Amino acid sequence: MHVISLGAGVQSTTMLLMAARGEIEPKPKYAIFADTGWEPLHVYEYLKWLEKEAAKHGVQVIRVSNGNIRDDVYDHLRGDKKRIASMPFFTLDENGEKGMVMRQCTQEYKIAPIHREVRRLLGVGPRGRIPEGAVVMWMGISLDEIERMKPSRKKWMEHRFPLIEKNMDRVACTTWLRRNRYRVPPKSSCIGCPFHDDIAWLELKRNNPEEWMEAVYFDRKIRNLPKLKGQAFLHRSCVPLEEVDLSENQGTLDLFANECEGHCGL
Repeated sequence: MHVISLGAGVQSTTMLLMAARGEIEPKPKYAIFADTGWEPLHVYEYLKWLEKEAAKHGVQVIRVSNGNIRDDVYDHLRGDKKRIASMPFFTLDENGEKGMVMRQCTQEYKIAPIHREVRRLLGVGPRGRIPEGAVVMWMGISLDEIERMKPSRKKWMEHRFPLIEKNMDRVACTTWLRRNRYRVPPKSSCIGCPFHDDIAWLELKRNNPEEWMEAVYFDRKIRNLPKLKGQAFLHRSCVPLEEVDLSENQGTLDLFANECEGHCGL
């Protein structure tokens, strides 16, 4: 069974539409989008269109979820939730040393629900055995992000990288979408993802003030997380988000490329 891991960003959207139009074979029956519950509104709006467009070509887009990542953090801070999957917050301890929290959110809010849905589609329960190589998961990693390619950790699943096979980078994906008269999708990632670079933060602040304030509020609330040594921040400078001068050239870090396993931001 061939399945698309859909992030609803430029790369995975291009991959899905190319497959739907028969430009990549075999055509998968399913594309699975794992919803963290905290994507920007324009991502959800684009996803609605993409679901309809894919369905025209016989590909079903399935949404799955393991909860709302933002609300789970707030529940944890109130003491209503004992454990949460940690996000890669930047930390500052009492000695002024900076660090980063171990990232568990991709595994628990993206990978796990997708794998759970694959089992459901196969009719195999949580502890049921799946034959080796039964699933080919298409990953929307492009040529300019080749370092993100990773083999599957499951014996029953093989990762495939169609955009790499076609020597397509992000620009080539954008060109293909425009040539075929598709609107280029916005980048897909949580509103308050610490992996945002300054360009993404500045764009959020200028163009989506309500979502910017969501991120600012979230950043304030995580400052003193239970059992965390030091203070937590969304911005790598370890400065409150609303105080960061995003107009300065502070450099950009492609943290998605180094840390994400091909499920976020695509």
